[in-house]
Amino acid sequence: MRSTTGVGGRDKRGSLKLIRNSSLITRSLSSPKLVAGYHEKVIDHYENPRNVGVLDKGAKNVGTGLVGAPACGDVMKLQVQVDESGKIVDARFKTFGCGSAIASSSLATEWIKGKTVDEAMKIKNTDIAKELCLPPVKLHCSMLAEDAIKAALADYQLKQDSPKLDSETA
Repeated sequence: MRSTTGVGGRDKRGSLKLIRNSSLITRSLSSPKLVAGYHEKVIDHYENPRNVGVLDKGAKNVGTGLVGAPACGDVMKLQVQVDESGKIVDARFKTFGCGSAIASSSLATEWIKGKTVDEAMKIKNTDIAKELCLPPVKLHCSMLAEDAIKAALADYQLKQDSPKLDSETA
C-alpha cells in the first residue's frame, strides 16, 4: 500500500477521501480555536471591541495618533489621555479595516491603560501579534497598532513641550 502525506485527496474514481493521520489529528486538537481563519481572540475583540470612541483632541493631556496602511486600506485612530503623573488613564480608538486591525486596536487600548508613557512606548507589534495569534499576512495590523500608540504618545509629548499660548500674548 502506498503512503501519502497529504490531508486529503481524491481516490481513483475522483471521490474525495480523508487520510487519517494521527499526528494531524493530535495537532488540530491541540491548536488554538480558529473561526473562519481567525483566532478566537481576534473574533472576541472584533465582536466586542473595547474602548471604541473619541477623546477631546484639543485637550492638552490627550494625544492623538492617526496611521494608515495604503496597501490594504486600514486606517487607525488611537487616542490617549494622560494624568499629571504621566499615567495613561484612558485610551480610545476608531479603526476602519479588517477584523485583525480592529482587534489589534482594541487590544492596544486595553494594554496601554494604566501604564506610564514610557511603559506604553515599549509595546511592540510582535507582542500584539503573538497575543492575537495573527498569521503572517495580518502582521501589518499589529504594526499599525504599534505605530498608532507611538503617534498618539508623540502628539501628547508635543503638547507638553510646546509653550501654552494665551490670549494676551497672541
